[in-house]
Amino acid sequence: MAFKNLEHFINTLEQAGELVRIKTYVNPHLEIAEITDRVSKMPGGGKALLFENTGYDFPVLMNSMGSYKRMCLALGVQELDDVAHEIEGLFKMISKPKEGILDKLAMLPKLSQFASWMPKVISGRGACQDVVMQNPSLEKIPVIQCWPKDGGPFITLPVIHTKDPNNGTRNVGMYRMQVFGPNLTGMHWHKHKVSAKHYNEYKALGKRMPVAVILGGDPVYTYSATAPLPENVDEYMLAGFLRKKKVELVKCITQPELEVPADADFVIEGYVDPNEELIWEGPFGDHTGYYSLADWYPRFHVTAITHKRNPVYPATIVGVPPQEDAWIGKATERIFLAPIKMTLVPEIVDMEMPVEGVFHNLVISQIKKDYAGQAQKVMNAMWGAGQMMFNKILVVADTETKITDYKALTQHVFKHLNPATDIYFSQGPMDVLDHSCSKMGFGGKMCIDGTTKYDEEIDEQYAFAKTPTSIDEQAIKAVLPEITAINQTLLKHDIPCLVVAVKKNRAQHIKQLNEQLFALPVMQGIKMVLFVEHTVDVNDLPSSLWRFCNNLDPKRDHYIYTQTSSSDASKLTAAIGLDGTLKTKEWDNFQRDWPNIVVSDIPTIEKVDLLWEQLGLGEFVPSPSLKYREQIYGEEAIVSFEK
Repeated sequence: MAFKNLEHFINTLEQAGELVRIKTYVNPHLEIAEITDRVSKMPGGGKALLFENTGYDFPVLMNSMGSYKRMCLALGVQELDDVAHEIEGLFKMISKPKEGILDKLAMLPKLSQFASWMPKVISGRGACQDVVMQNPSLEKIPVIQCWPKDGGPFITLPVIHTKDPNNGTRNVGMYRMQVFGPNLTGMHWHKHKVSAKHYNEYKALGKRMPVAVILGGDPVYTYSATAPLPENVDEYMLAGFLRKKKVELVKCITQPELEVPADADFVIEGYVDPNEELIWEGPFGDHTGYYSLADWYPRFHVTAITHKRNPVYPATIVGVPPQEDAWIGKATERIFLAPIKMTLVPEIVDMEMPVEGVFHNLVISQIKKDYAGQAQKVMNAMWGAGQMMFNKILVVADTETKITDYKALTQHVFKHLNPATDIYFSQGPMDVLDHSCSKMGFGGKMCIDGTTKYDEEIDEQYAFAKTPTSIDEQAIKAVLPEITAINQTLLKHDIPCLVVAVKKNRAQHIKQLNEQLFALPVMQGIKMVLFVEHTVDVNDLPSSLWRFCNNLDPKRDHYIYTQTSSSDASKLTAAIGLDGTLKTKEWDNFQRDWPNIVVSDIPTIEKVDLLWEQLGLGEFVPSPSLKYREQIYGEEAIVSFEK
């Protein structure tokens, strides 16, 4: 389904009971984000929010794709898997041998369909250029500041257009934009991104780089800008396929080398000068749930701002999951499963990216296993596939378990897991936002082979001990007092894994503690320990897993422990400890800054508490930030944090 514009999508959401209009004045500085954070963490992702009274001429749309239902509405499907099935059908049709004239003729309607998805440049101006802002200024737009320690207000849903100066190939991506003044922003494209490649090409040529940014229009444009497409595939071809109607583009007014969708709400035109001094951009409360640290990025200079009549400013927040981006990621997981299966890893049956893994940190892959070593083959293929190169922890399971049933999946994986032989470590490119890497953008990876093993894959010198149903926590703490809490609830489900909170106080502490802990007789049968900071509530498993995944560099932070089996002196048993605590220069020789978790400040929380009854959002919902403020900063640190 093609939406005529963002207003059409908003009306569709409202008719479906998926939108709340907020008429009370809400400040774009922190307050909109705090309200959205509370709503996005409601069951099912809450509702989309249209803030109609922002102190600006334009309303602000938040959380518009922040649920499974709204994501499906945005893409015009009943189920996200419908898109994957259609893509799979197209792949099969294209790759099928064409033996006769009838087979070839049967292809013609599909070829016509392909042509109907290709973007088209139309003459004249589009609705996005109905109003050309006199004295263009970003200060006239309700750009939100999401979190108190952000470097400033950020445009968070920009669809950014650039072209390769050598061949004219278009790229459409999404990179946050910090607003520094009425006509200046940062352009936060990472070194792995296509726009960064274009930037380097312009720099080599000594030319200014034209850039155009749109906001709004058909929500498919926003989704397509985030999609992990190959470099030579036009994002607007994907948009045309999803909406079943080609995207109509118009030339920019001050940057005519670029074209933008005619139905966009806002267009911000400008340029980046590759020879100009970079600007110090950030911090920013990012999708990892931590602040991404400030760094040097290119300057974007605004040359024009145009918009349709009665436009809406769309924005999003990211931070501690779940947020709206989790549902955008879910769409990518489902839609791009088919291309991965058909072109890279044909044995893949399904794929899952748990919310706690914030996209790249944790990916579960299900395969149809036919031979020994197949999980490792899949591991290498996936780590070499586009944005999967950023994956930190990959779990490979087989068809004997359902990967969306996390309890059954974990039971199956641990039943077949030898920590000494079935966990593989590597190094490679990592997300620039991953703060756990010792070097920015480069760090460790881990693959857990949780498949049923063939005889060739089994090392006979190892034996598995029976999983205990419980352990004596007090006895462990008596011997190892730095352990502040243990979550052993998984043992009751025959999952030999503990989550252990530790108050670190010295160098090599976790490595030494791992040896001491596994040497205790009560630890017989435990295969894995996840170490987390003492401030983590280990009884909150989703939160513990999120913190653990963010703070782990698997290659650097793993410790294998082997000992003689207590039941058979000729055999060994193996276990592994994984250090998911925060890292410091003093105790871990960690040379980078370690960021804070993203939380609201107390004045904003209190202001929204007072506003809540006027918002029309139902029963009062306390700030999600309170949980983490108490866990992480404590009362004494809260005071210093406010300062």
